[in-house]
Amino acid sequence: MCPTIFHIDVNSAYLSWTAIEYLKKGADEDLRDIPCIIGGDRESRHGVVLAKSIPAKRFGIRTGEPVVNALKKCPDLRMERPDHKLYARYSRQMMNLLKDYTPDIEQLSIDECFLDFTGIAYRFSDPIEGAFDIKNRIRDELGFTVNIGISTNKLLAKMASDFEKPDRVHTLFPKEMPEKMWPLPVSELYMAGRSSVEVLRKLEIRTIGELAKADPNFLSLHLKSHGRTLWEFANGIGDDIVRSEAEEAKGIGNSITLSRDAETAEEARKVLLSLSESVGRRLRKAQKKAGMVSVEIRYANFRNVSHQAILDTPSQADSVIYKAACRLFGELWSGEPIRLLGIRTAKLHEEDVPLQMNLFDYMEEKKKDEKHQKLDQALDEIKKKFGDDAVFRGTLMDGK
Repeated sequence: MCPTIFHIDVNSAYLSWTAIEYLKKGADEDLRDIPCIIGGDRESRHGVVLAKSIPAKRFGIRTGEPVVNALKKCPDLRMERPDHKLYARYSRQMMNLLKDYTPDIEQLSIDECFLDFTGIAYRFSDPIEGAFDIKNRIRDELGFTVNIGISTNKLLAKMASDFEKPDRVHTLFPKEMPEKMWPLPVSELYMAGRSSVEVLRKLEIRTIGELAKADPNFLSLHLKSHGRTLWEFANGIGDDIVRSEAEEAKGIGNSITLSRDAETAEEARKVLLSLSESVGRRLRKAQKKAGMVSVEIRYANFRNVSHQAILDTPSQADSVIYKAACRLFGELWSGEPIRLLGIRTAKLHEEDVPLQMNLFDYMEEKKKDEKHQKLDQALDEIKKKFGDDAVFRGTLMDGK
């Protein structure tokens, strides 16, 4: 059976959830019906736009832009500060509703997820009916709207959900790509950041269709491995496996939303160092070694991307995790401002499970592993006693 994947995305989540809460408390107006944003501080004029209403969008206000710019476009703009506890509550409500349909749900962020419709398709006349049933239940029972994209893989489903908003259902099956996706500007393609789009523009590639018909080897010359990835995405090639919470629980990871967007690789590497140490410490506490490392980036416009790699040898060492994370970050980052960074490990092994390798490699690996383990355990003890800021391993900053 051909898989059917839904991508479910809350329309202007932070603003919608704030508006609903205010209405419940007796507010006279719906924040979604007036020029309003979530984010920043009117007095200091600091911060960025996290979410915007449709009336605010009509003033040209964009998600991710500085609040000071938004106020210039609309001086009477209403601003509300973010309430992440509130958002988490509404997110849980949506996920619980979706679990009425299937446990096969992969949550990407607080306001979006993939749902594998394949196993419940028999309950509906077609996927569109199923999507409308889900969308309308969320609207009627929870009070906010979502877009649902439908396709045979996660990439195309996500592209479909970004079509016309709000409160819509869209399909983007492979046969529909020439009509629905290929005429779009290449900037609309998932993972096509500003720097990549600029390179493609110089190569006279302006639409997703032109990218799909380009030579992938030629693209790799100019954009390295990311060029082939973009070519695959332009041709609708993507993962169709929805990784549910149960599978995610098999890994150990950590992520952080930055108080200020990271704009340079050096800033990002400092965050990756801290995350590597946190993940390594949790692996050692669980007496596990990781065989795979993945890095997640959320950009200032709330677009999420991730990349993963298999380690040569399973490890729990901070330095090994950090080196892998830096390499993945270098391959993944588009150059856009970063709102969130995360590291996750998977393919976990018990730390005392013997590895299959020749005797010489085994002895070398054992010496190296023992050296890492003693250092990491010593640092764990120092941090436990004096706090996480007691040690700064600057040598790791260069991936050494």
